[in-house]
Amino acid sequence: MLRRHLLLGLGALAALAACTTQSIPPSARTTVILVRHADRAGEILNAQGLARAANLPEALAGYDLDAIYSPDIQRNLQTAEPLSQALDLPVTIIPKEAAGALMTRAHPEGTVIWIGNKGNLRAIWEELGAPGDAPQQYGDIGVITLKSMGRRDVTRLTVLP
Repeated sequence: MLRRHLLLGLGALAALAACTTQSIPPSARTTVILVRHADRAGEILNAQGLARAANLPEALAGYDLDAIYSPDIQRNLQTAEPLSQALDLPVTIIPKEAAGALMTRAHPEGTVIWIGNKGNLRAIWEELGAPGDAPQQYGDIGVITLKSMGRRDVTRLTVLP
């Protein structure tokens, strides 16, 4: 099931690559949810991480997601899998560079999630111009809503194992 979603996501990536210019559109009103991958042992999720990933759909139940994005890293894809299955949405693999621009251009008035790592979460947080700190701990969720005149609303959530 995840492979089918990944293949569908790769097709979407080609369309995204064709329309991005590496900047956040000023008219975008995207809600971007940033989540660090769940707890890991080496390159894969441990038992607590698998439980946390399984609880991600419930933690985000109040959001109507249009897309799930991730870099091509096993622990991130494992974290995304339960959400992908629950929502029947593919995981779209995109490069971490300018991911904020890619996501906001593809969904200028939508809601998307990025399941990432410490470094790319900080980079996207900064790229989107969000105040405060990016989510860095397992279970941290940062929700950035782009508003007019460059304003950003930030909501903090947690997903428990």
